[in-house]
Amino acid sequence: MRWSWKLGEYAGIAVYVHATFLLLVGWIALLHWLQVGTLQAVVSGVVFILILFGCVLLHEFGHALAARRYGIRTRDITLLPIGGVARLERMPDRPVEELWVALAGPAVNVMLFAALYLFMQARASLFPMEPFDAVRGSIWSRLMIVNLFLAAFNLLPAFPMDGGRVLRALLAMRMDYVQATNIAAALGQGMAFLFGFLGLLFNPFLLFIAFFVWIGATQEASMVQIKSALGGIPVQRAMLTEFRTVSPDDPLERVIELILKGWQQDFPVIENGRVTGVLTRGDLLNALASHGEQQLVRDVMQREFEVVDAAEMLENVLPRLQACTCHSMPVMRGDELVGLLTMDNVGEFMLIQSALDTAARRASRRGNTAW
Repeated sequence: MRWSWKLGEYAGIAVYVHATFLLLVGWIALLHWLQVGTLQAVVSGVVFILILFGCVLLHEFGHALAARRYGIRTRDITLLPIGGVARLERMPDRPVEELWVALAGPAVNVMLFAALYLFMQARASLFPMEPFDAVRGSIWSRLMIVNLFLAAFNLLPAFPMDGGRVLRALLAMRMDYVQATNIAAALGQGMAFLFGFLGLLFNPFLLFIAFFVWIGATQEASMVQIKSALGGIPVQRAMLTEFRTVSPDDPLERVIELILKGWQQDFPVIENGRVTGVLTRGDLLNALASHGEQQLVRDVMQREFEVVDAAEMLENVLPRLQACTCHSMPVMRGDELVGLLTMDNVGEFMLIQSALDTAARRASRRGNTAW
């Protein structure tokens, strides 16, 4: 994710924090200063929000480690002002697996709540538990209650929150996966509308949550419909087979010529018969603006890229293609480069398939009418 800084890595999962997180820290500091007016209160508020997002990070690791049990890798975890996002390589194939992965995050918050409750009870005889206060309450009591709130809030049946995935998993055990997703997404959009209405009346921050939930529900339904449409179709049916390649030692001037002569925007980089990189249109334009057309491809190309086998199914490859920074994936058959897969040609393939399906349905209706 752009504008993110890497904090570290645990269990092979990189952890990033988004730049907008600093806005939240600044807002919390300002809130405590305006309400209390002391440096101690500001420091206490900032420390609390950092510890709280430590709990959010543990929540996301709950998802990631549960997904690992089913052979699903987590690309990274990013902390945002609204929470955390764990980017799974793919969603679980079976509803029961998705159910456990979705529940793992809130379960971490429940365990943290229980641990903090026992801790507070153990020290209650020496330090009586203070009532919860959004600014002045003790850090431990606030963390205890907020973790319970996080678990409950995330279990609301609305995408992209965990409760929406739990609902979809439960529905998918009894009906078609696409239908289950549409029901869960529709309920999520309804809750987004409710959040928006309450935001207008009471708290403007709910408007932001409403927007987030609405977009998440819409995208989830769209992604599942796309995945269903691509089910059982191998990459080799949708890949580009007529494409140009470039060498690491080619100047950008040659790439410009290839772009102007044809339609291709991204280029596999071949060295000694092997794919060693991908040159994207965006990287090309940035390099031209800063260094000119004599810059070499090897200085501009992306060296971290993914390849895909021609026999792989499009439905499984699409999430990887969307997450790939190149947005183009060389297609291999063994050690041979046989094609190029891009979001553009996947979209064209889907439009063609949709038109063919429509024609087939019309032909079927005409045949039924003839009888």
